[in-house]
Amino acid sequence: MSRRNFLALAALVVSSGLFCWQATQGAKPKDEMLELYGLFVDAVEKVEANYVKPVSRRELLESAIEGMLQNLDQHSTFINTSESRLFRRQIEGKFGGIGIQVGIDPETNRLRVIAPMVGTPAYEAGILAGDQIMEIDGTSTEGMGPDKAVEVLTGRPGTDVKLTVLHEGTEAAETVAVTRAIIEVPSVLADHRVEGDKWDYFLDKDSKIAYIRISSFVQNTAEDLRKALDEIKEQGAAGLILDLRDNPGGLLTAAVEISDMFLEKGKIVSTEGRNTIPKSYLAQKDSPFEDLPLVVLVNSNSASASEIVSAALQDNGRATIVGSRSYGKGSVQNLLELEDGTSVLKLTVAGYHRPNGNNIHRFRDSKPTDKWGVSPDAGMEVKLTPAEYIQWFIARRERDLNSSAKGRKHAAPDSDKKDEKKADDKKADDKAKPEAAAKPEEKKADPKDRPVVSKARKPGEDAGPFVDKVRDRAVEVLKAKIAKAPQAKAA
Repeated sequence: MSRRNFLALAALVVSSGLFCWQATQGAKPKDEMLELYGLFVDAVEKVEANYVKPVSRRELLESAIEGMLQNLDQHSTFINTSESRLFRRQIEGKFGGIGIQVGIDPETNRLRVIAPMVGTPAYEAGILAGDQIMEIDGTSTEGMGPDKAVEVLTGRPGTDVKLTVLHEGTEAAETVAVTRAIIEVPSVLADHRVEGDKWDYFLDKDSKIAYIRISSFVQNTAEDLRKALDEIKEQGAAGLILDLRDNPGGLLTAAVEISDMFLEKGKIVSTEGRNTIPKSYLAQKDSPFEDLPLVVLVNSNSASASEIVSAALQDNGRATIVGSRSYGKGSVQNLLELEDGTSVLKLTVAGYHRPNGNNIHRFRDSKPTDKWGVSPDAGMEVKLTPAEYIQWFIARRERDLNSSAKGRKHAAPDSDKKDEKKADDKKADDKAKPEAAAKPEEKKADPKDRPVVSKARKPGEDAGPFVDKVRDRAVEVLKAKIAKAPQAKAA
């Protein structure tokens, strides 16, 4: 296409959409827009004519769109024609995966593991929240967005994917082989299981201190939590520790419903955007657990829905927050169809605001001194060093895996048995090849002084002392709350 024709097309696009642009944005003058379009067309033509190897015009335009969105925020992305069908199938849950949620680290602009889901292949392989994914199957992830990463990581259950990851606080990356599976993970958990594969929700039976972990906010999380709360209430719970550490978030509806369980009144969260109608979510006056003394645990991997819950309970004076500052993911994305739905624009259109009006989201230019995320209450910050976090994660994982094999609910569906068998046969062949990737148990030792994360102990082996200083601090706080509770009611 000649420059004249391209400019004519640009002019047609501008003139046809000018009214809408001016009406909604108070846009730049028409002459300035034409000048900017001309700059863009000029750049495309020069790259197309002079780059060292041929490149398609569509590839250039799609890259331009991706670059434009990257400068907005790490959650706005362009999903092109070839990826959109896979994207929609992923939304419908028809693909196997390894059980992690990924985002973009705002400091390094690389893929970052927001959280491995409990009991999944990634969790068992030792993938940690906060890990940077350097390569996927030998391909660098530099410049790769979260949606592209999901496309590469998902696939047929029973097949393997190799991740090269860099743990926080370490200098050398390691490669871990993970086998994909259908992920069916319970989101409401406790500390350990008892006979009959049931969770024991009590940490201290004498003090009646209950403990519940929420690993993510999915469709049935609120219902499962209500059942757990009913159970501890029947057993006379005097206080509750709600653990949201390493929780990457999930459904807004689940976060609102769970917050409402503990609040009699007050605002839970509000959403505000430049071109969206502001909306506030308020607690209803039917909470059965509004008087239960409560402590909430968060860390730097607590994001999105977990921040909504912790902020709502903190701002309404309902719970004490213990741990470290949360991740800062408080944005709302809408899916906008392009090219009659054959490609998709996932665009950030609004932000979550906590009840006190402060912003939750950490933008690219946000500073540590800015207001974002959820910070512990005064005197309640308990930080873990990278080494301490790894030790905590390993101990927590061993307790999850050793407590009950039934707790791990990821498997290939019956319809994939043949494919699973093929994958097993392939693994058997790979074992005989010297260049085949070793399983986590067979990996070489890491460099000196570096914790070995993916080298898991076998079920039944001693996992060592389980030290959780964040939770221990929460127990102290909760005991003090319980001691004061009768006086408060008497007053």
